[in-house]
Amino acid sequence: MMASDFIIDVDESDFEYQVLTFSQQVPVVVDFWAQWCIPCRTLSPLLEKLTIEAGGTFRLAKLDVDSNTNLANRYNVRSIPAVKAFQDGKVISEFVGAQPEPRIREFIQQIAPSQADLILEKGQSLLLANQWASAEEALREVLEENPDSSAALLGLAKALLAQGQAYEAQGILESFPASREFSTAEGLRPLAEALIRLQNGSPASDLPLEAAYNRALHLFTRGNIEATLDGLLDVLREDKRYRNGEARQVILGVLEVLGVENPLTRQYRQELTSVLF
Repeated sequence: MMASDFIIDVDESDFEYQVLTFSQQVPVVVDFWAQWCIPCRTLSPLLEKLTIEAGGTFRLAKLDVDSNTNLANRYNVRSIPAVKAFQDGKVISEFVGAQPEPRIREFIQQIAPSQADLILEKGQSLLLANQWASAEEALREVLEENPDSSAALLGLAKALLAQGQAYEAQGILESFPASREFSTAEGLRPLAEALIRLQNGSPASDLPLEAAYNRALHLFTRGNIEATLDGLLDVLREDKRYRNGEARQVILGVLEVLGVENPLTRQYRQELTSVLF
């Protein structure tokens, strides 16, 4: 498919088919513009560039408001540039005025996620289902296309930790990019460090609490997360500040691996609160 197939000019004669009907297949973004509109000269080329980049996940339809006043009135266009996204024949999102490129990319991502976005969503869903290996595979695929995706990096670190692959997870966490996921990534580091210490061969201890702590970490590497949490809570019942707070941080890291939507997370957060306070 050529780039011209993604970008078309529309008017009142073909708007019904080229926009409303076509939007039942893929979203259609309509750029309401005019020759005299100075901001349009900046916005329109940017929309065209992003449309071509998207490779057919949506269509861009350009409509001159001066020549199509009925459509401008029908869709309440009072100022231009105005951009409206249509799906299934209805407006699903819109903005007015020239916007910076990141804002427009966000607008497009919401209405027409890229293939990488869809794979990321799949990977995150697999994480919630505790399908760690499948999640890892999907998230690595995202990172092949977008190595700087902080969401995919965080998800991959969780999948690796859940499978006991702490060394690679720690490498991701230590070089994690500044992003909104950064604080969550930092919260996983105590878990990664504790698992690495265990894998390096923590010396056998005659101290019951130390043995219980290592046993709980070992259960995590075997995929028995619920037993891990029970074991760590038992440690904290004996010593709330065990290893200078490490046990508490490790529990929080395990809960981050599970994710906030996992029913176990809410249950064990409540138990952790009751133990600590």
